[in-house]
Amino acid sequence: MPGEGAQYIAFIQDVLITVHQNLRELESRKAFADAAELDYIDGKIAAYRELIKMLQMSADDHALPRDEIGL
Repeated sequence: MPGEGAQYIAFIQDVLITVHQNLRELESRKAFADAAELDYIDGKIAAYRELIKMLQMSADDHALPRDEIGL
């Protein structure tokens, strides 16, 4: 199927855009959060960063160009 690789890259890029937007939102919420909410926010931030790291490692394992994907 022509363009299939480009379709997968577009999909991953779309997911990454959402992850980065969520990270920015969470970072900005930290300034106004109470102690209990800070723990929740920090946990979410750690999970998003772990997801990005997993995608980077997988891209490396499959010899995919990180910059082309947006990693």
